[in-house]
Order: sequence, then C-alpha cells, then structure tokens
Amino acid sequence: RGNFYPSGLLHADELCYASRQVETIEINGTFYGLQRPDAFARWYDETPQRFVFAVKGPRYITHIRRLREVETPLANFFASGVLRLEEKLGPILWQFPASFRFSPERLDHFFA
Repeated sequence: RGNFYPSGLLHADELCYASRQVETIEINGTFYGLQRPDAFARWYDETPQRFVFAVKGPRYITHIRRLREVETPLANFFASGVLRLEEKLGPILWQFPASFRFSPERLDHFFA
C-alpha cells in the first residue's frame, strides 16, 4: 500500500483507484489458483474502458505439469472466467521455473 494508495482507501476500492492511475495491471492470483468467474466480471466492471489486464497463467501448467498433458488444465483456466475480461484481456504471461529446460518441441506443442 505504501505511498501509492491514498490514506484511508478501502481495500475493496484499490483496483478502481489503481486502474485510473495506470493502464495495465497484472493479475498474479491466477498463477496460484483458479479465480471465480464473478471476480473476473467484477474486475471488468471496476476498470475504465481502455484498461488492459495482463493475466499470469497457472503455475500448475508451467511448474508442475511443465507443459505436458495440459489440455484439461488449460480448459479449466479459460473456463474459470478469464474470458469475461473480454477486450480488456491483454497478454497471458507464462512464468517458468528456473529449472525449466528450453525445449522448442514442447513450446511448439503448447502454443499450437
């Protein structure tokens, strides 16, 4: 919270405030677990028209499954409501563990 948010601003009002100070915010919670569809809809409603969300992909896909056999987890991720961000959905960020070895074949299969 520090110096960014005005003193006394309610936690529930932070996204509304922040989205009027910057044009993009990363949703980091999606990395740790699936979010509820109503959360994505609320985030959409609380932000200005031209706002963009960068959404972090689930660590289950990158850290646990390591991009293998991820059809169902990917379907679950998109079914969780991320598409409710509509035109405000920007990049989906895929963070890999430091131990992840670069594999063109695995990445090609994942992004196909």
